[in-house]
Amino acid sequence: MKFVRRLLTLASNHIGTMIFACIGIIGAAVLNLVTPALLRRFTASLESPDTLTKKMLLIYAGVLVAAYLARAICRGISLGVAHVAAWQFVAELTLKVYDKLEQLSLRYYQDKQTGELMSRLVNDTRQFEVLIAHSIPDLVSNVLVIIGVCVMMFTINVRLALITLIPVPIVVLAGWLYSGMVAPMFRLNSRVLGELNGVFQDNITGMKEIQAFGCEESEHRKMVENCRYYAKVNIRANLANGVFTPGIEFITSIGTIIVVLFGGMLALDGQMAISDIVGFVMYLSLFYSPLAILARLVEDLQVAAASGQRVFEILDSEPEVKEKPDAEELPLGEGEITFDHVDFHYQPAEPLLHDVSFTAKPGQMIALVGPTGVGKTTIVSLLERFYDPIGGSIRIDGKDIKDVTLHSLRSRISMVLQDVFLFNGTIAENIAYGISGVDGNEFASIVTKRGGLDVHGVSEKVRKIIHKDSKTDKITGSSVAELDMEAIRAAAKIAHADEFISQMPNGYDTLIGERGVRLSGGQKQRIAIARAVLRKTPILVLDEATSAVDNETEAEIQEAIESLAGGRTIIVIAHRLSTVMRADKILVLENGRIVESGRHEELLEQNGLYARLCHVQDEAQKKVQNVI
Repeated sequence: MKFVRRLLTLASNHIGTMIFACIGIIGAAVLNLVTPALLRRFTASLESPDTLTKKMLLIYAGVLVAAYLARAICRGISLGVAHVAAWQFVAELTLKVYDKLEQLSLRYYQDKQTGELMSRLVNDTRQFEVLIAHSIPDLVSNVLVIIGVCVMMFTINVRLALITLIPVPIVVLAGWLYSGMVAPMFRLNSRVLGELNGVFQDNITGMKEIQAFGCEESEHRKMVENCRYYAKVNIRANLANGVFTPGIEFITSIGTIIVVLFGGMLALDGQMAISDIVGFVMYLSLFYSPLAILARLVEDLQVAAASGQRVFEILDSEPEVKEKPDAEELPLGEGEITFDHVDFHYQPAEPLLHDVSFTAKPGQMIALVGPTGVGKTTIVSLLERFYDPIGGSIRIDGKDIKDVTLHSLRSRISMVLQDVFLFNGTIAENIAYGISGVDGNEFASIVTKRGGLDVHGVSEKVRKIIHKDSKTDKITGSSVAELDMEAIRAAAKIAHADEFISQMPNGYDTLIGERGVRLSGGQKQRIAIARAVLRKTPILVLDEATSAVDNETEAEIQEAIESLAGGRTIIVIAHRLSTVMRADKILVLENGRIVESGRHEELLEQNGLYARLCHVQDEAQKKVQNVI
């Protein structure tokens, strides 16, 4: 009942539609009671043939046709309207779950599989359609029929009606026991399906690696085990239903035997008319059939409850990083960054950052270097508030980032990560993607007109890009086709991506596939850099942004990045120290602490960790050159 109450609360926008469906259900239930009454009167007329005329036969036939037709119409209305309400609700619930997933902090995703979350988002929410469009209408309809039939049977013969109710407590008890038994089974089914989807998603995403390492057979064996286990848990639940449903049908059929036996005795003793027995038997068929249906509904309710539990787990999750109720918009400033005695850990037993303090002045390029795992990427994650520090504070232009809205904070920062993610669209759409994040407007599809910019016939639909003037803070709209392809090209040229893009068959309108599968790692990184450049935010973060490009391209990109210096505050993370040599300040991290700070030449003179890292890289490059 707690689950049903919460479901009705979530579906409150569709209560009117559901009530309308219930009206159709009530109409069908009432008409279900009318037809046996008419047939009972017709049978009574047969006992006195003198009162039955051809006209009366036509009237009975006409009324029955009207009743059956009206019942069909009411049933059709209830089912049709219920499906409208159900699918509208499922769409809203799916969106609500997705919105919640967007709000949750990154820590929530650390131990979650993408496929398992997809299963909750799509498969589990879909179970509510069965509940709203089928189970709830059947529940309401059959309860009304049972109540109405009970009333009609008691009006015909009280003693026979009481005897008929003997199997009911057995049915109720069996349903209660069955519900308790199968509930864990269906929860397990939902969990196993989610895990199976997770495995599918992992394997499809990693198909290149599976084939490259020749692991098809081993992965096939794993999938055989997973699929067999999924089949096993479903078979077990359905076997329980296979025993329960026929058992209920047998128990309810005993009621019919009771009516035949005792009703026949009453008729032989002259205590009950034949027409009453006929009516009673017809009502009895209406009585036990809903009981059997209600028993089967237990399975639907358990499936929906198991799925609902998994959906509500997401909806009830709280983001670790939250905005304050009085959070302010972060003004568009110059991009000064201050870390003030910042401490952080992912797990309390494993501290990561200790007393990290530094200031990046507007227009400076700050480089973070050090061995793997010392917290370089964590620092920029804290800057974006993907996580909150355990101690200390982080400020941008003097504002504590905990005091500003998440959207305004992240709209002031552009990031290029080592693991680049590109969307399944055109190159132009991917470069322009970050523009919508600056002002919060979503992309909207529009249709372009031929004759302007050459769209190469790839697609008539392009994205609407929202532009914000950094000086006036005004927002104007235009499309990829009209515009500002010049701005996109300019950003691509800065990232040294324009040359390879122009050589593609459809240029900037080339579709790149899911996650940019049709591009090389270096090409994807250059598109990501162009995307970050186009946003024109005061802060630019480059996390191993040149790791997948050759030395020549890295040098070109480095020159482009240096050309941006002075206008933006740039945070660079790189293992290739050649990338950070010209930084205004290099911060060297070791064991979660800043152990050295200064320019390249100054750090070399200190002959500390940075000098050792440079020496190791120089030696490695010499060995490579000797091999070549």
